[in-house]
Amino acid sequence: MLDDVSAREQVVSAADALFYARGIQSVGMDEVRTAAGISLKRMYALFPSKDAIIVEVLARRNRTWNEGITQATSAVSDPAERLLAIFDFLAGWFAEDDFRGCAFINSFGELGATNPDVASAVRAQKASFQQFVAGLVAEAGAPAALAPQLALLAEGAQTTAAISGNPDAASQARTAAATLIWVALPAAA
Repeated sequence: MLDDVSAREQVVSAADALFYARGIQSVGMDEVRTAAGISLKRMYALFPSKDAIIVEVLARRNRTWNEGITQATSAVSDPAERLLAIFDFLAGWFAEDDFRGCAFINSFGELGATNPDVASAVRAQKASFQQFVAGLVAEAGAPAALAPQLALLAEGAQTTAAISGNPDAASQARTAAATLIWVALPAAA
């Protein structure tokens, strides 16, 4: 029998895959249980509700996002290029076969109006990303106003790529970001 930590991870992994592929509301707890390979009683002992699973899935997605974006931007030494590395990270993600858009945006669209925990988790993730971009902008010596502009480009690219099914949204957003950076930091051009 799995220990609680391993069982929780199996439930979160199963729920994450199902929610991302089909949407949260279309997936029942029995499907999560079956995919996780544990009993319904055990799953409810680990998570008192579907909402608790959703929040944990979003927390996991947040950790994965933060690790990926940090790794992508840390791999570049030039401060202006680090800003553009955000869009290179997005390009790789958008090209994945199972890309269905931003899980946070998707979750908010499904549940944000009716589930305050989901709305809070999504807002926290988006604020964290904006703060991350603001830190990169400050390191580059650019005006603070550049940060929300670049974050909006990244968010818009995610939505556009998901809806259109075209990963080119990342390169288009990168080109727009390069123009904004060039205007903010002429020496970076």
